[in-house]
Amino acid sequence: MIRIKRALLSVSDKTGIVELARTLHAYGCELISTGGTRVALVEAGLPVTEISTVTGNPEAFGGRMKTISFAVESAILFDRERDRDEADRLGIRPIDMVVCNLYPFERVARERADTERLVENIDIGGPTMIRAAAKNFRWVTVVTRTDDYGPVREELERTGGSIGPDTRARLMRTAFQHTADYDAAIATTMAERFGEHTFRLAFDGGRELRYGENWHQVARMYRQRGAERSLGDLEVLHGGELSFNNIIDMHSAITAVRELGEHGCAVIKHNNPCGLSRAANQRRCLELAWNGDPVSAFGSVVAFNRPVARETVSFLDLDHEDRGRRKFVDLMVAPGYEPAALELLVRAKNMRVIRLDPAAVGDGLDIRVLGGACLVQDADTRLLDKLELATRTAPQVDDRELVEFGLVAVKHVRSNAIVVVRRLDDGALQLLGMGAGQPNRVQSTRLALERCRENLIDEYTGPSEELEEHIRRALGTTVLVSDAFFPFPDSIERCASDGVRTVVQPGGSIRDKEVVARCDELNVAMLFTGTRHFKH
Repeated sequence: MIRIKRALLSVSDKTGIVELARTLHAYGCELISTGGTRVALVEAGLPVTEISTVTGNPEAFGGRMKTISFAVESAILFDRERDRDEADRLGIRPIDMVVCNLYPFERVARERADTERLVENIDIGGPTMIRAAAKNFRWVTVVTRTDDYGPVREELERTGGSIGPDTRARLMRTAFQHTADYDAAIATTMAERFGEHTFRLAFDGGRELRYGENWHQVARMYRQRGAERSLGDLEVLHGGELSFNNIIDMHSAITAVRELGEHGCAVIKHNNPCGLSRAANQRRCLELAWNGDPVSAFGSVVAFNRPVARETVSFLDLDHEDRGRRKFVDLMVAPGYEPAALELLVRAKNMRVIRLDPAAVGDGLDIRVLGGACLVQDADTRLLDKLELATRTAPQVDDRELVEFGLVAVKHVRSNAIVVVRRLDDGALQLLGMGAGQPNRVQSTRLALERCRENLIDEYTGPSEELEEHIRRALGTTVLVSDAFFPFPDSIERCASDGVRTVVQPGGSIRDKEVVARCDELNVAMLFTGTRHFKH
């Protein structure tokens, strides 16, 4: 335990500094301070030693020179055991605590200040003191965050004016992160001002994951430092450890479902929505999403954009006496759960139940680190630029809301992506079939339409001789959406042969005219959006 006998306080953000100083003073600590901090403490009635009496020099150059001196840095840095005699000979009295936060460079940069103002907000003495105190944390306490004032005050009061080694070590780590972030902000901002591009991010709070993409791979998840909203804020309410794949699939699930109004549900398997729906009733929503591909839904990640009700969970038959009726969900994520819903969910011991609001996870940037290089792009937040009829044939389905639902679905499916969506009689919207990750678009189209056909067969209850006509009529009321242009008419020919009459794509191919002409020949309407949604 180190008793705090002398403390140097020099802060840009004055929040809470008077209260901390009062606590230090109450335990006999001498307060040393500078500039505006000293004024605030004096106005609060606290005795303060001006920094110039320690340095032997006045503040100079408009405040650019205040704390940088042999006397101050020595008082912070010297080893209290090894260097004691030398410090005595030099007349150096130890400083036991440094409380410092830095000039608000990042805030000024966000305000688009001119370069001169930016330069004046580059702190020099502050980082020097912080780094010196952090380096000598065995003897010195360094406090850089106002959030730490409360715990430090509590420890001082509990110990009668001392700070223990665990606290000093924790505050040291925080201090080095603080100066690293500060220097990174200056480096990237000044580079940008002079026409260069650098990119730096910091992540901490690493948590071990169950494993990586495969069992033999070690994996961790970190939270971006300073982010207001993060996937790292997830709360595990029930179930085992999360794996790398759980996190990837959960992110895909919540980004898909948060764009849906009313009640939205996404069923994700291997990073693709095999089920997606929007409905006025949450249980209905889950049923439609699940039935989009009930085979793939086994062991899936299921996400909701509203708190989960007990009635919704009952669809899964988690406590059914016939185990074959129980639907296996690997992970469920939602903004919250009714107590009765959670009571049912915890009966599934192998299910992970996560509380995380999809709306609270920002888009941010899409960042990929590949082989010593870093790719950075804006998130895909644009849905469409236009909705323009390209054919003479009018659309059989004139439903902009359904088209936009299809665009939400397709932008979350891996390329080459094809989705088929429909509106049910009760107004609910459903992903009826999708094709993903194929090396050519016609293959994705075939897979999407085959999935639609299987679903329509499963739900059909009429005479067998009328089944094919039923499928054609049903597909005629759907909208097929492609994430990118059709380079050839072959996919359109497959759509027409199966009964699809409304196709949406971004356009942009040199063969657009040829594809549009073939649509008109086959009585298929085609609409251009002007926006591509590749997802590799």
